[in-house]
Order: sequence, then structure tokens, then C-alpha cells
Amino acid sequence: MSEDLSEVKRDVRVQADVSARLITHLRDDTTDLADQDLHVPIEHFVSPVRAKAEIALMKTLPLLVAHCSEIPNAGDFVTREVLGVALLIVRQSAGGVQAYLNMCRHRGGRVETKPSGSKRVFMCQYHGWSYERDSGALRNVPYESSFDQIDRGCNGLHRYKTEQRHGLIFVDMSNDRERSLADYLGGEVDAQITPWELEKSSIYLERTFTLDINWKLVMDGAIDILHPRFLHVGGVGELIETNVGVYRRYGRHGQHFGARTKLRKLIKAGVELNGGSKYIGSNLVIYPNAMMIAAPDHIEFWTVWPSIESPSKSITQIRFLVRSEILTPEIEKRLQKSWEILENAATKEDWPMERYIQQNAEAAPDGMFRYGRSEVSCQHLHLQLAADLAGNGG
Repeated sequence: MSEDLSEVKRDVRVQADVSARLITHLRDDTTDLADQDLHVPIEHFVSPVRAKAEIALMKTLPLLVAHCSEIPNAGDFVTREVLGVALLIVRQSAGGVQAYLNMCRHRGGRVETKPSGSKRVFMCQYHGWSYERDSGALRNVPYESSFDQIDRGCNGLHRYKTEQRHGLIFVDMSNDRERSLADYLGGEVDAQITPWELEKSSIYLERTFTLDINWKLVMDGAIDILHPRFLHVGGVGELIETNVGVYRRYGRHGQHFGARTKLRKLIKAGVELNGGSKYIGSNLVIYPNAMMIAAPDHIEFWTVWPSIESPSKSITQIRFLVRSEILTPEIEKRLQKSWEILENAATKEDWPMERYIQQNAEAAPDGMFRYGRSEVSCQHLHLQLAADLAGNGG
């Protein structure tokens, strides 16, 4: 008796070694483990000094800020606020993408105030200075004769290094010209993203939540495998296995592979399994703050941003990316059901618990939080942050 877990257009095959290892874990009641527990200072979740250092670090790394489907045509744009920086992200005439600081070089107004649209020229509504969409060059200065001579070559919009890969748009505010996005992600991450054809996908659903929770606690809750059966009784806890998984490190990034509960039932029934994402879920963390959670018919993308106002606040954006060729009425019903399950788990279970943790951390910031050996995905995030902040991240 056998079952192919990779259905056409709805499933992506998981590597054979990962699938085999996960099945062995289910049979033996084991899981991948770190070498030892990790103790993280509680003050890391409440300290303004630590929060400022983490934000400064993020500004030196490529950050996921948009998807190609948001700006498909020349002149299309979106505006974003990322770590307190106002960005204007534009599709150029030649097909590339460019992010600018959304700040007029005259007196600092925003040259675009709408969240999205399409334009050939961007003009600050304060005094009418305008800029080219492709280069950001200063185009027109009303009443220019009333100014000293303006060097247009030095007064265009400030540009940030911007790259698109797999349909995902990244901005590097450090403008590091020696580091490519391909090098930052690495071949292993590329291999995990490629089969999902995100460049052919579109955003089916998008939600943004402002939370009174440190951003790392939100990340912890989404990648932790130890809590589903306890916190998500009757919901997610019935759908995915607790404390069973395979973890792969990809440099700064990492990926957890976990079993859906039906997989254990199939194993007990003696079904010969060919591993795919129908019964094996995965959560790829694109360091520092993005997560790609694979489902049979969509990708659940999270970006979790620290607030510049307080270490006890964060902004979480969740998007469902769906390949256009599979978006049928049946799939839409499945997507709505998936969102209902996720929304309930996040808003009624995960985030309230994380808020309790945040309140406790604020009241008692001394001491340590313990991350056990099976909480390897959480450990990896905190260890990498510590290494980068110490200048040893590589």
C-alpha cells in the first residue's frame, strides 16, 4: 500500500533525507536536538539599549519589504515604513526595482503619500519639487531662480540597494555593494524557495497587526514546536505534531520541518510514503525577521518588525501567496479556512500568551529564559542575533 504525497499543482516534494528523518522521528518518538539548553537574558526583550542595537543591526542586512505582484508594471509603486524609514519602492521602465528614501531633498516632505499606485514622476506636495521614477533624479524645481544654483546631480532621491529574487523584494539600507542577495540567502535557501514559484504567485490575503510584544517573542511563538498540543487545544494542536521535527541550518537562516498529524496515522496504517508538503509542513526563517511557512496550496509569509517606539511593541505582517494557476473556487475556500485557523491561533492563543510573557519580562527583567534542546529553531535565531551583535556573525 502506497501514497504519493506530492499532488500536481498543490504540493511540493520535501527532500528525501528530511522526509525519511521525520518519519523515523515519528516512529521513535524523537526529534532533532541542540547540543544543550540556551539561556537568554530576559532583559533582551525589554531593554531599550538592546532594541536600539537590534534595529541598527537590521539596517545593515537585506530586509524583505515587498512582493513582485505588488508592482508588476513600470511605474507601479508602494510606500512602506521600515524600521522608521519611509521607503518608496518603484518598478522601473527596464523591469528592475528601486527603493528610494521617501524624502524630498528640499525640506524633507514625502514625495509620495499614497500607499500604492503608478506614476512617471513623483512630486512633493509641499513645494512641488519633482523626481524621475527610474533614477530618482531631481526633475523640476518651481521658482528655481529664487534659489542659489542647485546641483541636480547631488539632489536626487536617496537610493537604497534593492534586489528582487524569487519574486521577493529586499532592501539593504547599508548599501553594501560587495554582498549580493544571492550570496546572503545562499544556495540552500534558494533551493527551498525555488519550487514554490513565488515569482508566479500573487498576494491573496494580507493583514497587519500592531502588538504590545517584543518582536523576538512573536518570532519564537511562530517557530517553536514545543507548544501546539498545550496552547492550541482543539485547533492547530490537532493538526500538527508537537515536539517532533527536523531542523536544517542555512548559515544565518534556518528551516524547521514538522509533521501534520495525519502523517503519524498513515505511518501506523503501514502506508508507504513519498514525502511532500501535503503532510510535511516547513517554516523557513529568512534572517532576521521573515518566515516562509509552506502549506499544500499556499505560502504563509510573515515579517515581524521591531517598533522604533518601544522594545515592548512590534508590527507583524502576514500574507498568503498563491500560485495563480491553482487559484480555483475550491482553493479559495481552503485558503479562507486556513486563515480562520491561523487567525484564531494567533490572536486568541499565541499573542495573548506572548503578551503575558512580555508583561512578566517588564515586571521581572532579571534572570534568564530557557530554550530547551528541542527548541532548536528558536535557539538558532537568538544565537545568530547574539553573534551578529557581537560582531562575530560572519
